[in-house]
Amino acid sequence: MPRRCATASPIPVRSRVLAAVAVVVVLAGLSSPAHAAGLDGTSLRWPWALPFFGLLISIATGPLLFPKFWHAHYGKIAFAWSALTIVPIAALYDLPTALATLSHALIGEYISFIILLFALYVVAGGILVTGILRGTPAVNTAILMLGTAIASIVGTTGAAMILVRPLLRANAGRLHNVHVVVFFIILVANIGGALSPLGDPPLFVGFLHGVDFFWTTIHLWRPTAVTAGLVLAIFIGVDVWFHRQDRRVAVVGEVAPQAAIAVRGLVNLPLIALIIGAILVSAAWKPGVSFDIYGTPLELQNLVRDIALLAIAVVSLVATPDEHRERNGFSWEPILEVAKLFAGIFVCIVPVMAALQAGRDGPFAWFLALMTAKDGAPNNVAYFWLTGALSALLDNAPTYLVFFELTGGDAGKLMGEFAPTLAAISMGAVYMGALTYIGNAPNFMIYAIATERGVKMPSFFGYILWSAAILLPVFALITFVFVTPWPWP
Repeated sequence: MPRRCATASPIPVRSRVLAAVAVVVVLAGLSSPAHAAGLDGTSLRWPWALPFFGLLISIATGPLLFPKFWHAHYGKIAFAWSALTIVPIAALYDLPTALATLSHALIGEYISFIILLFALYVVAGGILVTGILRGTPAVNTAILMLGTAIASIVGTTGAAMILVRPLLRANAGRLHNVHVVVFFIILVANIGGALSPLGDPPLFVGFLHGVDFFWTTIHLWRPTAVTAGLVLAIFIGVDVWFHRQDRRVAVVGEVAPQAAIAVRGLVNLPLIALIIGAILVSAAWKPGVSFDIYGTPLELQNLVRDIALLAIAVVSLVATPDEHRERNGFSWEPILEVAKLFAGIFVCIVPVMAALQAGRDGPFAWFLALMTAKDGAPNNVAYFWLTGALSALLDNAPTYLVFFELTGGDAGKLMGEFAPTLAAISMGAVYMGALTYIGNAPNFMIYAIATERGVKMPSFFGYILWSAAILLPVFALITFVFVTPWPWP
């Protein structure tokens, strides 16, 4: 069923932004006593993960079992699971620890994350591709190849938001179009972002921790090319088969006239470049100024970057004719859904990440023991698959950081003698983010846009079946060729 609010007013967005700012101001105004510290992961046990898995189950089953209630109240459901995470922390530890936990989740992680997504969503939503595109296997393949190629330049979110609407329009008349969106998520929203820190958040985290900007380009281009090539070959076979089925149905009504392909809203292209520039400047500029917000440091360069991103989004809204967004079918609902659900995920995930970050002293010591071979060397196969499996269920950026730190956190060594391990972590975090809707933020955004357009997308578990059938054989081959041996420089 298509979603509501196809022409939603921006007023609710402004009110929510003001509410978020108010939360930041309130937290900033609180004193920061010395004992306001984060959770001690060594003392946590498995029940602390129940709110997180409860939220995942809600996301998985809500749209399937009670769709009307879910679409009306998913924000409240995410808030309820978040409260079940924070309130017990306040009760069993103390209020300062709960506030420090909430501050870290929202200010340290979530706000910058959602501001970047918001800016890319708004700016890319102002780019209008006009003309008649037919959803033939050749056209669909060309769009997927283009999106995969530019994802490491403009980011997976940027590439997805630029191309998802033209792809949906091109395939709107086909009886079978779900598979096109599934492969788009896999290739454009995930695998294509593996070649630069701009492509996917985990690689940007590595860049911030000392990994050279072009290290992933040099070391991951071969496995990425093979992975993308194999998935694209599978898509061509599947799409050709479905296209033949579609052609058996006679077209009813007047055929739309041919029209030349054109791109409008070009003012947004330099704005995307400004977004990339703001990210790079924030990584290079280190003024050494930070503000402590209840135990969470807010660095000046990150604050300036986030303000710049919001300003760029406002410029896009003002400079782009309303007609472009209207013809794009632009609405606020997809980004609102992502914002609400990922706010819950970022809060509920805190105890899980704290337990993982406790390392061999925490409750997941048995799990982390799998990362070391009998001779004491890193088990790169385990790093690839375990980083990937957790990235599919947790946020892939902090998951990457956990395993990055597990290897010692020394970027120089990881780029040198432990390069195969860093490559395994990077590939697992980026590639396997495609296994679930929540593995990478653009996944859920594409799902929301496609559903809003009337595409009958698979359920949470249905998508996992699709992605696992496509990707697990490919990942097995990648493991054998690129992870187990390492013949590349």
